[in-house]
Amino acid sequence: MNEAPTTNPQKIPSFVFFGTPHVASETLEILFSHGIVPSLIVTSPDRPSGRGMKMQSSPVKLWAEAHGIPVLQPERIDSEFSLQLAAYSLQLALVVAYGKILPKDFIESFSLGVLNIHYSLLPHYRGASPVESALLNGDTETGATIQKMVYELDAGDIVRMDEVSILPADNTTTLRARLIRIGADILAETLPDYVAGSIVPVPQDHTRATKCGKMKKEDGDITNETNDQVKWNKYRAYYEWPRTYFFRDGKRVIVSEATFENGKFVIKKIIPEGKKEMSY
Repeated sequence: MNEAPTTNPQKIPSFVFFGTPHVASETLEILFSHGIVPSLIVTSPDRPSGRGMKMQSSPVKLWAEAHGIPVLQPERIDSEFSLQLAAYSLQLALVVAYGKILPKDFIESFSLGVLNIHYSLLPHYRGASPVESALLNGDTETGATIQKMVYELDAGDIVRMDEVSILPADNTTTLRARLIRIGADILAETLPDYVAGSIVPVPQDHTRATKCGKMKKEDGDITNETNDQVKWNKYRAYYEWPRTYFFRDGKRVIVSEATFENGKFVIKKIIPEGKKEMSY
């Protein structure tokens, strides 16, 4: 077990971290490397998963247990949970991909507020799929934003924002990895000044806001798509899920490897339904 530091060299007050998937556990690990460690972690309850439908803990819970940090797993953020959390006397909350909506009064209960990392240049791409949306639209830059949460989707004042170039061959895996690193690093760099009151968050320009929703499985279908640039953007955006695919003889064929050469979408490898990966 990796023991958490007993003192915080940057004098960050006790805080709670809300998060669930790998993006959140990876952020925790980077914060830990900076000596910034939560007093408490809140994550989603264990869920049945896999073919055997065995109960699985979230990546964040596994990280917390490995580092000896208390974990709470409420089904909902309600008054009962708020009372439970109040016993910890926490001034600050950090949120990364938690997966639940935090009530307005709950957000306002932290004297130093609730900070969130969002992987876009807010107010652009407010919502659930900012990384995928940037790739899908062929953007050449995106970024990581530290925002002070409010009870409105990704509409909080901006504490810090750093730009990130999107490389021509980037996909969700490669781009998200860089954004996680940058987002966690700038959060660690910014927290001491933020808690000291020397950073004044800047309101977003709400007139420039754009939104992005959750992805659907059918979004990856390129069966009838004729534009090669659109195919390439979909391949990059849906690289992890739902994958890019087409139908042949009524069966789904996943595009597992592709390139973009001289303006053409070139498929290298596929996974036909019920078969193993093969050259195309």
